[in-house]
Amino acid sequence: MLTRKQHELLLFINERLSDTGVSPSFEEMKEALDLKSKSGVHRLIGALEERQFLRRLPNRARALEVVKLPGDAVPDRGGATVSDLAQARARAAERAAPSRSVPFVGRIAAGLPIEAVEDHEELAVPAALLGPGEHYALQVSGESMIDAGIFDGDFALIRKADEARDGEIVVALIDNSEATLKYLHRDKGMIRLDPANAAFEPQYYLPSRVKIQGKLAGLLRRY
Repeated sequence: MLTRKQHELLLFINERLSDTGVSPSFEEMKEALDLKSKSGVHRLIGALEERQFLRRLPNRARALEVVKLPGDAVPDRGGATVSDLAQARARAAERAAPSRSVPFVGRIAAGLPIEAVEDHEELAVPAALLGPGEHYALQVSGESMIDAGIFDGDFALIRKADEARDGEIVVALIDNSEATLKYLHRDKGMIRLDPANAAFEPQYYLPSRVKIQGKLAGLLRRY
């Protein structure tokens, strides 16, 4: 039996995966469950993994898979569980469309803003990582988002957007010349760009200096 918080977290992750195809960030999970710290999220996820409700996907940052929901492990007519069938459909869809090419437009800072470089190359991306809309890829430079599972050298898959909600991870263009990957918050008439690393300080800008260039849709990591 799951605790109330475990149940709430599992349903929140499942809903976000159904809507966007991307696992929510630890910050989003913390806020959704009204927890005081992300360590509580880690404990809940660990408990759900032990009970085989969740699974971490290998070689993909911040990637979770809902294996089953409470009560969804009832055998279907064909003898397979609902979870088994969902996984089979996902694998079939991935085989049918194994990859898509998205523009690779350079490096982006996950520390202090750096100049946005446009290389105009293409990057092959597993189709399962991309949802609807236009996307592009940026390579992460820096360690200010490591607590969100985003590391130096990762490839951030960005869904183009010029608006975002508070708490979402965005590509923010500062003064039309420098780009950074951060959590977005609006704070007393200012734009606050928050890191996911206690060693880094939030950055504050006038709204006129900041343009949203997209929202994080997924990550690729090469070993």
